[in-house]
Amino acid sequence: MIHMIETCKKCGSMMVPEKKASHTLIKCRKCGHSEKRDIKDFKITDECKKEKIVIMSDDSVELPVTEKMCPKCEHIKAYYFLRQTRSADEPPTQFFKCINCGYAWREY
Repeated sequence: MIHMIETCKKCGSMMVPEKKASHTLIKCRKCGHSEKRDIKDFKITDECKKEKIVIMSDDSVELPVTEKMCPKCEHIKAYYFLRQTRSADEPPTQFFKCINCGYAWREY
């Protein structure tokens, strides 16, 4: 069962569940406003799912290659990839790594 996030009617902040002995509340952490809820199969937990983060310490990932001059050794081929480093309405940042000397740079 999926529930939508509810917001406080007084201040607009997100309401969080709080289990009491006889019932369940949703409570605003900002202003303290609370509302009683009848929620079946409702589970409150302090556990957090942790995602595994993979750190690549070597160059084992095959990246695409483009013709881009390295500012350090002037070799004309470099690996490249794009990342959205700013807001969504801005273009992505281009990252390059020289195939010859390994120098890395970025262009906005």
